[in-house]
Amino acid sequence: MSVLIDKDTRLCVSGITGREGTFHAMNNKRYGTNVVSGVTPGKGGQDVEGVPVLNTFHAAVSETGANTAMIFVPPPFAADSILEAADAGIETVICITEGIPAHDELRVYNFLRAHRPTVRLIGPNCPGVLSPGKANVGIIPAAFFKEGNVGVVSRSGTLTYQIGNELAQRGFGNSSIVGIGGDPVPGSSFIDVIELFQADDETELIVMSGEIGGSAEEEAAEYIGEHVTKPVVGYIAGFTAPPGKTMGHAGAIVSGSQGTAAAKAEALEGRGVRVGRTPTEVADIAVEILGG
Repeated sequence: MSVLIDKDTRLCVSGITGREGTFHAMNNKRYGTNVVSGVTPGKGGQDVEGVPVLNTFHAAVSETGANTAMIFVPPPFAADSILEAADAGIETVICITEGIPAHDELRVYNFLRAHRPTVRLIGPNCPGVLSPGKANVGIIPAAFFKEGNVGVVSRSGTLTYQIGNELAQRGFGNSSIVGIGGDPVPGSSFIDVIELFQADDETELIVMSGEIGGSAEEEAAEYIGEHVTKPVVGYIAGFTAPPGKTMGHAGAIVSGSQGTAAAKAEALEGRGVRVGRTPTEVADIAVEILGG
């Protein structure tokens, strides 16, 4: 099994006619993802390397059976694209776009929770989702990963790649890799994805890669302690970050003693989660738990 995407995924790419949209949509298609359509208003009737382009998500759903959307449109229009996909009945929306205004993210978040609670939004500002051997939706370099039983959820893309690659080099693979993004208002939290991994029969161990800023990791620690029976290994980026600085993502802001790497690690370890201080140490701990 896997979470969020698999061989049944029928992907529609919003912004497929743009340079980045075309590049990554075709990479996903070459990996084996079933890219059934693209959406660019005003360009309906065209195609991108054989993938039909439609004017709206409603048309994409009715004409191509799309059930997953990837958003690759500029920041001023990305929120409306997410909402259109949700309104059309898309079940999973993965937004790669970076730089969406926080008030737009909040508008999307509140609307989905109130009116489309079954829609799963991953991102914005995320690398996407990869289920090795099944489907890739986003910009994750799939060659770094192999099929296996470790589920990874992360706020950072590149750290995810390193952890997954180190696991692969040790002979272990991943059920799914989910990048939730590092913006202040993510569509899905650590808890949302950890819940999916807990329910996934194929996932035997969960790796959670966090970073300084906010309280998402502390909240996840509490949830893990109360609801998760599978082993969880953690990593927090930013142990050497200067106090008060924004490091990397927009949400990586530390206020006083809250949101520091040390505080997050303490919260996780207090709930039985082993926390590695480097991505290599995280992989070592995972392999040890799995009996490698």
